[in-house]
Amino acid sequence: MRTEDLPDPDSGHPRRRPALAALCLALVVTTIDNTVLNTALPALAEALPASTADLQWINNAYTLVFAAMLITAGSLGTRFGHRRTLTGGLAVLALASSAAALSDSTGQLVAFRALMGLGAAFVMPATLSIIVALFGPRERGRAIAVWSATAGIGIVVGPVTGGLLLDHFAWGSTFWINVPLVALALTAVLLLVPPLPGRRTGRLDLPGLLLSAAGLAALVDAVVQGPERGWLTATTLAEAAAAAVLLTAFTLWELRTAHPMVDVRLFADRTFSVAGGILGITFFALFGMLFGYTQYLQLVHGFSPFKAGLGALPFALSMAATAGTSDRTAARFGPRNTVAAGLAVMAAGLGALSLITVTTPYAVLALAMGVVGAGMGLVMAPASTATVAAVPREKAPMASSVNSVVRELGGALGIAVVGTVVSASYRSQLATALPDAPAPAVADLPSAHLVAAGLPPGPADRLLAAANEAFTTALDHGIQLCALVALLGAAAALARLHRRTPAAPTPEPAPEPTSGPTQKTGAGPGTAPGQQDSPEREKASTPSPGR
Repeated sequence: MRTEDLPDPDSGHPRRRPALAALCLALVVTTIDNTVLNTALPALAEALPASTADLQWINNAYTLVFAAMLITAGSLGTRFGHRRTLTGGLAVLALASSAAALSDSTGQLVAFRALMGLGAAFVMPATLSIIVALFGPRERGRAIAVWSATAGIGIVVGPVTGGLLLDHFAWGSTFWINVPLVALALTAVLLLVPPLPGRRTGRLDLPGLLLSAAGLAALVDAVVQGPERGWLTATTLAEAAAAAVLLTAFTLWELRTAHPMVDVRLFADRTFSVAGGILGITFFALFGMLFGYTQYLQLVHGFSPFKAGLGALPFALSMAATAGTSDRTAARFGPRNTVAAGLAVMAAGLGALSLITVTTPYAVLALAMGVVGAGMGLVMAPASTATVAAVPREKAPMASSVNSVVRELGGALGIAVVGTVVSASYRSQLATALPDAPAPAVADLPSAHLVAAGLPPGPADRLLAAANEAFTTALDHGIQLCALVALLGAAAALARLHRRTPAAPTPEPAPEPTSGPTQKTGAGPGTAPGQQDSPEREKASTPSPGR
């Protein structure tokens, strides 16, 4: 690789800004793909046909493989180069999306959704890792803020896109849309993102790869399937136990192997652990809230899929606004205060949402969602930057992979836990309000609407009124839990995060020329002039946060 293709340790790579645009486009593709299917589930149930269990597997196959493979993908990206794994992941995502659109059975669709999750797992951590490599210390926080804002926009654009497509086309359109999006992202990455070398140090940590993937797969499946199977069923408990054994074995192996995939000792760093945990808490609250909110808009308010997707647009706009400027906010008030304030604002918005009724006007919903988005925008970039700043630069890819895993686990756990709370509360509320309600209607709100469609007008109206009221009350209970979790996260940020993220170390001045054959410089033998010194030395010269 040419010397001019390497990033300058201080200012960054000369092509960093066009590269950031390409990386954000690739990130949007994966975040859209993670949420676009939610609005297509009713159409899938009718077209394939698919049972409730089938729909869960279609939705969860992507999440399961995506979360299980994130650490593995990050490790392989470090070894072979993150641009290579990024482009490979995008190609797999496009091919799997095409195959999913042509599926004629639920089994095929589940398999191709899993393959899509595999491709996406190689995209998301690579984008953040490349940003860390291309941007110098002065601009890195700003770049991560833009990256965070893009991720938030993608989360909400997915349902909007899915609703718009389903208003005009069949369910397969939610997969076909990925093909031109991925083609555009792949072209942008190849043209704008410079190739960065991998680091092939030591042999590949194959036991670590297998243990982490198997352990995370068991953990995610236990969390995702727990509400349906029951948290105390033999299968759920066995998966939880297997996850504990496998991840413990992974930790022990990483501590003793000469070339670990993940330096688990970094978890002893307070900033790294707390900031990562805060990201998990944030996504727990967000995804837990969105799980019931979309049903509320479509079934209680009667919005179309497209209009329901637009219902979350205030969240995206306010999050993009605060996330895009969060680096300046954190620079002025410190990351600890910024993150704590963001979680507190998020809790306030969730608290307002937890007071909604069946007749709450959309303007009130939009205002509360805007507050939630503004709070989350203040959290994402400073917390992500804190985890990256807490590790040596060469271990930033590992930090970004761990960030992605924690976010995905937090979101999955939020859906599972809040979904369980909402479901149990709905059944209790409906049984109390309408003791003679048909048994299928007590299962969930969509079933109640299906049952009502086959009843005479009088009984149907009574059932719908009772079911909508019961679900709204249950949703309030679930969102109150999300607000409480966000408040606990704010308290943890104030108590455990450092006031300021440590600044990048100042390069030592070059020594004056001296006579003699053994002149010493800041670079080691064979280091190119101007090339960054050892990241180990860079880390050693920075006060470690949390120590």
